[in-house]
Amino acid sequence: MLAADFGRLAEQVQMVARAGADLLHLDIMDGRFVPNISFGQDVVRAVSEMTDLPLDVHLMIAEPERYVEEFARCGASIITVHIEAVTHVHRVVQTIHQLKVDAGVALCPGTPVSLLEDILPEVELVLLMSVNPGFGGQAFIPASLGRIQRLVDLRERTGSKAFIEVDGGIGPDNAQEVVKAGAQILVAGTAVFRAPDPASAILSLKKAHELRHA
Repeated sequence: MLAADFGRLAEQVQMVARAGADLLHLDIMDGRFVPNISFGQDVVRAVSEMTDLPLDVHLMIAEPERYVEEFARCGASIITVHIEAVTHVHRVVQTIHQLKVDAGVALCPGTPVSLLEDILPEVELVLLMSVNPGFGGQAFIPASLGRIQRLVDLRERTGSKAFIEVDGGIGPDNAQEVVKAGAQILVAGTAVFRAPDPASAILSLKKAHELRHA
């Protein structure tokens, strides 16, 4: 949703819902953990009142443990925290679960996938950033494909059922390749909201996923 037109937010939410989006990804940025500021709890609460789609709330913020309870109250279905931003990731995951919300952990491009080994069985989602977090419209980092494959292997070794989500530079041109590497959830902002026909862009992304799993 970071790339949406916030002057027409309700219309944009309804458009992607009609086009078949499976969830809405909301990037929360604080200007500390990442060099940008986006939006906060009030926008998440407003979006939750506009749609029945699950809200995938990605906390790109320092000290996310201070805010997970409030985002849960605002309607988050999934709350994802960066492993780089927390000291006690297991404790934060426990807190999210106590709030009856699914928990996710995210990794920046330079963070080794191996750091997830012990927490992977405890979460419902892992988010691999395929750009450096903080700004929309960046180009996909090709090395992310190998990272996705390593995460698939690690998930199998640990017996985890966590979904693999990839965010950054995803569009119709590379979606099938990303899914082939092992991604199960694709996050697309600019490729959808800045497309001439956003609904067609969503359909192209979903088709790429379906071709891989046909």
